Amino acid sequence: MTTINKEPFGDIAGKAVDLYTLVSDTGSTLRVSTLGGTITSWTAPDRTGKRADITLGFDKLEGYTSDAFLKAGPYFGALIGRYGNRIGDARFTLDGVEYPLAANNGPANLHGGIQGFDKRIWQATDKVKGSDATLTLEYGSADGEEGFPGKLSVKVVYTLSGDELRIDYSATTDKTTIVNLTQHAYFNLSGEGSGSILDTQMQVNGSHYTPVDQYLIATGELRDVTGTPFDFRKPTALGARVNEADQQLEFGHGYDHNWVLDRGAEKGLFLAATAYDPASGRVLEVLTTEPGVQLYVGNFLDGSLTGKSGKPYTHRSGFCLETQHYPDSPNKPDFPSTTLKPGETYRTTTVYKFSVK
Repeated sequence: MTTINKEPFGDIAGKAVDLYTLVSDTGSTLRVSTLGGTITSWTAPDRTGKRADITLGFDKLEGYTSDAFLKAGPYFGALIGRYGNRIGDARFTLDGVEYPLAANNGPANLHGGIQGFDKRIWQATDKVKGSDATLTLEYGSADGEEGFPGKLSVKVVYTLSGDELRIDYSATTDKTTIVNLTQHAYFNLSGEGSGSILDTQMQVNGSHYTPVDQYLIATGELRDVTGTPFDFRKPTALGARVNEADQQLEFGHGYDHNWVLDRGAEKGLFLAATAYDPASGRVLEVLTTEPGVQLYVGNFLDGSLTGKSGKPYTHRSGFCLETQHYPDSPNKPDFPSTTLKPGETYRTTTVYKFSVK
């Protein structure tokens, strides 16, 4: 039976934060906080049918507001905006006007700035229709918030159906602006808190990626993955080449790069990546309407944060597949545009789908 339950999760500066639990007819359980639209947990079955929580996060709101979490800045499970990934030199120019942003990641603006969408409390409404459990999250971002122009009205819809989560993003603006929304869930297909994800077999359907400089800012190049540690066109263990002597891996301390998806002229949902955990048999497929996906393998996790299972989140104990437009697109005219104008509607969709083998 498909159900949705709402309960208090705490408050921040007197503002209530709620936790929604969506349960599908297959028993998949997804929990989402209105703080940052954060996925705090999600269960998926292994090849024996046993379910486990496969996302990193915390049981209590305090985990997401602690000094340790804010200092580490891992963005566990959060909605990211206005602009996911990095904007070089923390500035961009639009219609001849330069917009300075917060440099919150070296010289770059990362994931929307100091108080990005991940730190905002979203308005939520829920609905069960047939076998679909739907949670709609809305947020109004003021003109000039974090330096971005335009009043942006954002809607993100989570739809849980069986062991599949569909995320529909949309936004409108009253002034020309830039938008690049994504979801920052960390997955461990062996189960949250179970240690390294380096045995996970990863396939990414992209023959090029966007290399970065020493500050992890995209250079503007589209580089062929052939003959490099970035070739995941065939399933390859995440740990197989992550420590090779490669300048890009050194810059990222491992994989923290955007892949250019080989969708060609194909429109609609495209299979961006597939992850497989040999131990549990869990398979995660990520489909998206976006042109890119960022693979990040938890290079900056260092054991300083303890998760739901009471175990520390150690180095490379979770991976992210963040669907997106390319990093620093506002400063790279050859990249697909992230500009949104009044009268237009930003729309993207990403699907996370579990199965076993």
